[in-house]
Amino acid sequence: MMTSRHTNRAAGHQWAAASLLTIGLLALGGAVQAADLTVHETGSTLLYPLFQLWIPAYETAHPGVVIQAEASNSGNGIEQALAGHVDLGASDAYMSDEQAEHNPDIVNIPIAISAMTVTYNLPGSHGTDLRLDGPTLSGIYSGTITYWDAPQIVAQNPGIHLPHQTIIPIRRGDPSGDTFIFTQFLDFSTPSWENSVGYGSVVTWPSVAAEQTAEGNEGVLHLVANTPYAITYLGVSLHDEVAKAGLSDALLKNQAGAYVQPTAETVNAAASGLDERTPPDERLSLVFAPGEKSYPLIAYEYAVVSVRQHEPQMASALRAFLLWSVSLDGGNAPKYLDAVGFIPLPDFIRALSEKQTDRIRQQATN
Repeated sequence: MMTSRHTNRAAGHQWAAASLLTIGLLALGGAVQAADLTVHETGSTLLYPLFQLWIPAYETAHPGVVIQAEASNSGNGIEQALAGHVDLGASDAYMSDEQAEHNPDIVNIPIAISAMTVTYNLPGSHGTDLRLDGPTLSGIYSGTITYWDAPQIVAQNPGIHLPHQTIIPIRRGDPSGDTFIFTQFLDFSTPSWENSVGYGSVVTWPSVAAEQTAEGNEGVLHLVANTPYAITYLGVSLHDEVAKAGLSDALLKNQAGAYVQPTAETVNAAASGLDERTPPDERLSLVFAPGEKSYPLIAYEYAVVSVRQHEPQMASALRAFLLWSVSLDGGNAPKYLDAVGFIPLPDFIRALSEKQTDRIRQQATN
């Protein structure tokens, strides 16, 4: 469980069931045999829709490969990878400094760039996108802003009728990369949140009378869709489901003071300066990045994996899948990423991910 505060802020003021990735091989001569190699993966529910798109494509391109995937959460993805209980973890959050220090053989490999939305259920407002900033969201989630017609919300939304109804903040109850990203935004934009709650995949939330809790992105989506006057944070990969449920996404105030929604343009704008800021281990917050058009809630989607493998077949399988996932001709192709609102890795970041992936080898263990 990720409870310690994270100190990597190079972009600052800028993780339900386990997933299973099963890989079977063709015998020489082309005869299909039962799978003799299984790669276990678990993690991010935000990444799960992308895996669902990748699976048939990867199986088609790699005859004999069978991939079976379910969703867990980012916290579990990191925990299980660190404990050696799975071969591959998936996470929206990077390992903490403490985790990285104590697990030098575990690497965080970005495989795409995602975004999050602040989604709300405000009856009568469908088609009207509210404007919200970090301090207002901090007030909602700390209980100091409790009504939809609070002055802080009205001031940002002139001309929009807001009801005198209690705001119901919905948050994740499981260790979540979405919580990691959302609370970073509150932390980086609001000093009072930084000095009290901080950020992480698990935080000690302030007690709010109307608050509700759900697990996984699907759980949160179901709850907010069935709870009038609720607000929450969700992975952008559920944007189609959000629209079908008649929900709305807020325009968020970025570091430059502009209100923006997650589009290819605004997410790319926030990612445009990553080359200079991303360290070799690629543990970096992308939240609240500078730039007039930058969307403030974006993140690397990470594969968390050990570079020290016991078997050469496992090392080869992991390298092959991860290299395919970041390739522009493979998993990073627009036909996959566009469908879930992700963007591909910039060339420089892709090269870093490939370099980290190439470290995955069979190595003797002590």
